[in-house]
Amino acid sequence: METRARIMRHLTRRGPVFIASKLGMHASTVGRVLRRHRTPLLRELDPVTGTVVRATRRSAQRYEHDHPGSLIHVDVKKLGRIPDGGGWRLHGRGERPSSKRGLGYDYVHTVIDDHSRVAYAEIHDDEKGATAAGVLERAIAFYAGLGVTVERVISDNAFAYRHSTAFRNVIDAHGIRQRFIKPHCPWTNGKVERLNRTLATEWAYAHPWTSNDERRAGLTPWLDHYNLDRAHLGIGGKSPIDRINNGRGQYI
Repeated sequence: METRARIMRHLTRRGPVFIASKLGMHASTVGRVLRRHRTPLLRELDPVTGTVVRATRRSAQRYEHDHPGSLIHVDVKKLGRIPDGGGWRLHGRGERPSSKRGLGYDYVHTVIDDHSRVAYAEIHDDEKGATAAGVLERAIAFYAGLGVTVERVISDNAFAYRHSTAFRNVIDAHGIRQRFIKPHCPWTNGKVERLNRTLATEWAYAHPWTSNDERRAGLTPWLDHYNLDRAHLGIGGKSPIDRINNGRGQYI
């Protein structure tokens, strides 16, 4: 079973809870196996290739706000668009015709609640202030539908968050306190950074998509799984929705 656990970790790049559920083992047992064989932590791996990319710095302190809505993290994940018929992941880097290269990018605007880990995301064609403001407005409404009032927002220092009038107007309209990470310290916004890595591994690069529209359509089902069913070690193996109002939140 140890060998199977190590093989599944290598193939899936998933955590002990997922591996244990597939192999009929306890998550703690899988964790001990991985530690005994000095398996690199997921945060030390490239989410796509699995190559060890060890961070040179990380926060010395971990924190968690004590109730949903106390703080949400926002960010943008940039993804290369997929041509119709599939890109290099399906055909190989040397097989794509030049007409299917350089199609631009999708910008996945991501939001996550610090306490519960309930996530929200939208795909857009840019990361401008007006776009980020619209995402924040709809994210606030999404959390309100769960009975959660957003009190604070933290982000990096991108122009859309720090200098956009439209984004600031949404902040002010809802009486939200805005915070920024220290420059060059992305680990301060670690929960949304981790969400972005998970999103890349389990959705964006989970398998070779045959078109950009197909990948876009796959985001909503994946988010539903993430919020409703996926166990998170950081919150005691619970799913994010379990932490909303002690499990009483109604997911919409």
